[in-house]
Amino acid sequence: MMSIIALIIIGAAAGFLATRFMKVETDVITTVIIGSAGALVGGLILRALISVMGWLSGFVGAVLGAMLLIWLWRTYVRR
Repeated sequence: MMSIIALIIIGAAAGFLATRFMKVETDVITTVIIGSAGALVGGLILRALISVMGWLSGFVGAVLGAMLLIWLWRTYVRR
């Protein structure tokens, strides 16, 4: 199981990349929350890849999960 500190670090990195890919300007806390939530979502979606390819697929899943959350936020919340 991933420690909270590792989740925050990975979440910050994934959130930073996802917000840059999706061209969203957010503060640091929001970026970390988006990335951490994306890490959880992406981790669930890509669990099979994690067992085969290791931590890199987990990071890719975190970025994809964060991008999905940004898209949902833009589509349904921020109007």
